[in-house]
Amino acid sequence: MTQTPHAALARYADRLHRAVGDRHHVASPLGAWLLLALGAGAATGPDRDELTDLLGADPATAARLAAALLDDPHPLVAAATAAWHRPGYDTAGWTDWRATLPEATGTGPLPGQDELDAWAREHTLGLIGRFPLPVGPDVLFALAGAVATRISWEQPFEVVGADALGADSDWSRRLTRVLRSPRHGHRAWIVATGRAGDVAVHAADARDADGAGLTVVSVAAAPGVSARDVLAVAHELAPAVLDGDGPAGRRSLFELPLGDTPLWRLREETVRTNAPGGREERHVATLPCWSASDEHDLTAAGLGFTTVGRALAALVDAPGADVAARQAAVARYSRYGFEAAAVTGLMGLVSLPPEGVARTAELRFGHPYAVVAVATDRRGDTPGPWHGLPVFSAWVAEPAELPEAEADQPR
Repeated sequence: MTQTPHAALARYADRLHRAVGDRHHVASPLGAWLLLALGAGAATGPDRDELTDLLGADPATAARLAAALLDDPHPLVAAATAAWHRPGYDTAGWTDWRATLPEATGTGPLPGQDELDAWAREHTLGLIGRFPLPVGPDVLFALAGAVATRISWEQPFEVVGADALGADSDWSRRLTRVLRSPRHGHRAWIVATGRAGDVAVHAADARDADGAGLTVVSVAAAPGVSARDVLAVAHELAPAVLDGDGPAGRRSLFELPLGDTPLWRLREETVRTNAPGGREERHVATLPCWSASDEHDLTAAGLGFTTVGRALAALVDAPGADVAARQAAVARYSRYGFEAAAVTGLMGLVSLPPEGVARTAELRFGHPYAVVAVATDRRGDTPGPWHGLPVFSAWVAEPAELPEAEADQPR
């Protein structure tokens, strides 16, 4: 993997979806992978080896690929990352690591909860309203990543009755109306795969004025094939769908038996056609609308976030810090378009000290006092001749009123 992280993302997606399970859900493996790629450079030894395996590349290469995506964003996919620290923990190690981050990555002091929530809304087109992790006094640092899209199909779907899903589909009895691909503008195939058998594939496209696009690929296998296998096949087929001829393994409809299966109904009719040999193949896809909203705990073994969090905690001299990592994701697939967003967060936390008693002295200069102005002179490795030299001194015995012009101009 040297140019694009396709294969690595497919492998990481398999890990992430396996951790979530086969329930209805949406996630962004890309959003998680980007954050790991940015943080992996802080790891050393066995942790670095683990992250190299997870990322599908050494941390330096993965960070370079992540930077290429973040610094040159796609017109239809908003992407953002940030790395924040609590004041007082901006160590030399943290500063050195922060210098390796992409130019587009935001940095600075750790924001409050309202600011974090606003960051999530801003970078997800308003689709996610709050950051997936709470910020409190125990948080030392936070990494954040967001990806989002909102597109309209070049050709919207048609609408048909849900019985078009087939008599074997429970959804055909639960729903009233579903989507059907238009005669032109969408693409569909039956594809033979080694992992999931024959699968039904549909692709719908969106394009902006400059030709940049986003294609949403749907893949269905026979009932009983595991979600993990179908998701893996979908990740394998999706890039190939962008090619003009479609994915490898396409089945000719004339190789398949006529009749109904849970995946398709194949019929034959007499038509006038200029297709080679007089044998024309047509594909029509019927799909339901769907939406999903999820939060995923990313601290599970094998996802890499506890490893990255441990490495970053060492940078801020808090090697025993706990790690919290979550992703919030939403998506909606409809007749006219598709929208989705994910916010991924990682935080390093320390245990708060036990309760005790604190006294605060508010010093009051309410009577005459002395003032001395002392020079500082550190222009080299050793103090210069001015360093520590008192330049001005005063005895303040007559205070003055604050000028009116400064009363409403706090600095």
